[in-house]
This record gives sequence, structure tokens and C-alpha cells, in this order.
Amino acid sequence: MEDLQAQAKADCEELLRRFQETQSVRYEIFSKIWREMKFSDIFSGITARHEKRAFSRTILDSAYPFFLPPFSFQIRVGGLYLLFGLYQTQRVSPPEQVRLALKDWDEVKKLEKDAVDAQHYDVVYVLRKLEACGAFSYTAMPQLLAFRKKRKAEPLSSSLREEFMERTSRPQELINIELLEELSNVHKLYDNLKKSVFSPALRADLVRADLVPQLLLSVTSVWRCFRLPLLLCFCPQSSRRAELLAAIKSKAYGEAAEVWLFGLILFTMYFFILLIKSFY
Repeated sequence: MEDLQAQAKADCEELLRRFQETQSVRYEIFSKIWREMKFSDIFSGITARHEKRAFSRTILDSAYPFFLPPFSFQIRVGGLYLLFGLYQTQRVSPPEQVRLALKDWDEVKKLEKDAVDAQHYDVVYVLRKLEACGAFSYTAMPQLLAFRKKRKAEPLSSSLREEFMERTSRPQELINIELLEELSNVHKLYDNLKKSVFSPALRADLVRADLVPQLLLSVTSVWRCFRLPLLLCFCPQSSRRAELLAAIKSKAYGEAAEVWLFGLILFTMYFFILLIKSFY
């Protein structure tokens, strides 16, 4: 069964690779590729009933990870379409359900919200169609666990295709918890040094109290503004979306300038701290 799972995963990756090349998230494009590959024939050749059910479980488990992060939006949509097609064409009754772990439910709802915001209504329809027909089995774990049964764990890095992954944006690389804590500590140190240098009568209020929270808010806003056009770009024919894209880009560039200004402020802060320390 492990060999079958590896082969099934390879077939799923090939289907999603062709879908990725189209630069589209339309279901009609996916269904065309599905028919060209005759993907529904993947259930052919198995006659025993217990083998049919076991294979249905295997192929659904193989396709399920493509429906979740860290894959890109287009690949996740392709994974959703793939689960829909496999669920509808499997040859067992009652059909095997897609095991949806509770820890993944938030990611599914985020995908649905992104699709609604970008007006990809075929994505929303397919997802809600699966929910309506009872295709999801809400479970604690994505795979069935057995007592004292050892599984050969596959390294995560080798099981993910790099071209399917969602690229990390620059703002995400720039801001992290460690950096924010360090900036907060430097900000407090600079405030204390300034208070020790200037007398209360001559003290100038040059320290911005909400510098670190505002920096995080600005960078997050830039990331969101650049992410939505990436979702909208799959449907460039809509004039309304084109206008929205232009407005978002204009706002994003303004936010980017604000982030650059904060970077300049932080650099100045470090310079003054080094300068003040040199006098002690």
C-alpha cells in the first residue's frame, strides 16, 4: 500500500503541476486537465471491495495535504478540486470521506475567505458543495492512528515540492518576534538614556511611545495589500478587479514608504545609542 500511495501522490503532483502552469484557479480549467489525464480511471483495475475502499482511503489521504498550507493559493485550490473529483468518482458505496482534522479547520475557512474576497466563487461553491454532501469527516487527526503501529516518517522537506510552496514575502522575513523584542528593548534604552542626558526643563519629547506596535501594524498592512492582488491576478479580465488592484497597489506603495521611514528612524536610534554610550 505504501508503493500505491507514492504512485498516487506522484499522479496528484503531475495533475497539480499542469494546473499550476495555466495560472488560473477556474474549475473549468482544472476539469479539462482532469479529463485529458483521464484521472477518474485511477480507480480502475481494482475489483475486490475491500481493496477499493482501502485504495480510496489512500488516494484521498495523498491528495489532502495539497489542500492546506504551506502550499500556495493556486495549489490549495487545485487540491480542493482534486478532493472534489476523487470523492465524486470513487467506486465504493458509501463513499470514503475526506478526513478533515480540527486543527486544519481554521486554514480551510481562511482559504474560503480569501476566495470570497478575490471573487473566486467557483472555489467557494466546490468547498460548500463538499460540506453539503457530507464529504468531510471531522476528526482529531488527519490520518487514522493504530495502537503500537510504527510508521516510517517521511522527512517534511523531501515530501514538499518547492514550486508548489507559497513564497515568503519580504515583510514576513523582516518582522519576527525576536526582532520586535529587540526593538522594544532598544526603544526603552534610548528613552532612558535621553531622560538621563536632558534636564526635565529642557527635555524634548522625541520618543514615539507606540513605535514598535505601529511598525508591526504597518508591515502587516503592506503584506496584506500585496497578497490580495496575487489572488486577484488569476482573473485579470475583470475591470472591477483591475481598478481594485490599482487602488491596492497605490495604498501598498504608501505603506511601504512608511515602513522605510520607520527603518530610517530605527537606524537613527541605534546611531544615537552608540553615540551616547561613547560618552560614558
